[in-house]
Amino acid sequence: MPDPNGFLRYERQLPKRRPVPVRIRDWHEVYPPAGEELIRDQATRCMDCGIPFCHEGCPLGNRIPDWNDLVRTGAWAAAAESLHATNNFPEFTGRLCPAPCEAACVLGIADDPVTIKQVEVEIANHAFDLGYVKPQPPVTLSGKSVAVVGSGPAGLAAAQQLARAGHAVTVFERDDAIGGLLRYGIPDFKLEKERIDARMEQMSAEGVEFRTGVNVGVDISAASLREQFDAVLLTCGALESRDTPGTPGRELGGVHLAMEHLVPANRVVAGLQDSTPIDANGKHVVIIGGGDTGADCLGVAHRQGAAGVIQLDQYPLPPETRVAGQHPWPTWPVILRNYPAHEEGGERVFAVAVQEFVNDGSGNVSAVRVADVVVERVDGVRTVTVTPGSERDLRAELVLLAIGFEGTERQPLLEQFGVTPNHRGSVDSGDDWQTDAPGVFVAGDMHRGASLIVWAIAEGRAAAAAIHTYLGAPGELPAPVRPSSQPLATVR
Repeated sequence: MPDPNGFLRYERQLPKRRPVPVRIRDWHEVYPPAGEELIRDQATRCMDCGIPFCHEGCPLGNRIPDWNDLVRTGAWAAAAESLHATNNFPEFTGRLCPAPCEAACVLGIADDPVTIKQVEVEIANHAFDLGYVKPQPPVTLSGKSVAVVGSGPAGLAAAQQLARAGHAVTVFERDDAIGGLLRYGIPDFKLEKERIDARMEQMSAEGVEFRTGVNVGVDISAASLREQFDAVLLTCGALESRDTPGTPGRELGGVHLAMEHLVPANRVVAGLQDSTPIDANGKHVVIIGGGDTGADCLGVAHRQGAAGVIQLDQYPLPPETRVAGQHPWPTWPVILRNYPAHEEGGERVFAVAVQEFVNDGSGNVSAVRVADVVVERVDGVRTVTVTPGSERDLRAELVLLAIGFEGTERQPLLEQFGVTPNHRGSVDSGDDWQTDAPGVFVAGDMHRGASLIVWAIAEGRAAAAAIHTYLGAPGELPAPVRPSSQPLATVR
């Protein structure tokens, strides 16, 4: 059983990041491997709380107290087995998930929560280093086949579950490499790509076939896919970037969507191209958007040698700690989140809105005109009020729009499959994860809208369970969430 006094003996502590002057000169991950003693001490902080609300915070239902205690006792093989029982890719979530499980940690009521995310990633690291991650090919084949369109975390999780259940699975990816946003949307300083390659090797040995450079709906029709496979799962993500077409000066050179910056930068790091058309080197950069994508752009701009970076957020500066009356435990708190990229440099400006992109006289941006704003939400309606006389210009030769996504991209496969996005730009499903087209299922961000990697994996696993049943296969696969499942939230 867990040590009930561990949290009294050890304070929350994370491993030290690599020094800023060193890491901004390369693209390697910010965190080096943590020492085993540190991780065992942190796992020991997991208290015998009786009702582990961390299970509710995590849509995968990860057995967090179980593998924390196994790490505490040094049983790394058993910890890896327990972790993989609910999560196909803990090396991804341990690096990229913002850890809603930690927000729901019982210890967090009156103390700092357990470093669940860090323990998770170290279990995954040990599992690979010590050879615990091995292919699990099926014992018998079902004779059924499934096409998975899209190779992000939802598609990969579903593919692995279905392949292990004995189905013939083919993953179609329009890019030249597997991984979706994990491959070209997430910078290497957060996730080095050999992590993806290692899982691909395991999945290939389990029978999953990967076909890259195939744009379903263009290179192969939906009708052809349905003829070849018994079921189809759509996991194409939510890559329709939110834009600001009505802002004066949006057409100027130097104003780009965040993904237009991140994707070629990742391709350069991967050695697939020599340079990027959108380079921050020597430029004053303004990033519009204060979330994960904005922080990714910030870290990339630092490594490209930006002269200066300012990151804008329309919302006011959030508090550093949870405000119980507004975001009570165990819900996700709105607090100031400092990413590693923020300690590398740059300035953050809150409670401002862009009024105009200023023309330098030659058709290129020279500044971003902003104004202070007050953001209010009344009866679910958000209003933004500009403070008179607060306008000023921020120098910018490069502007990156990182203000979110508006659902799945409008692409030929939607019409060919007979699938229509809803008003949010995502694709609805029934309780069985099936779209309006019989035998065509949907999961991940394409279904939920832009969300967390842990939700994508959970939906991929759940959709795989539904497809397994649809194919008439014996037994059941684990289904951690339903199509209607939502994160823990305050009900008003």
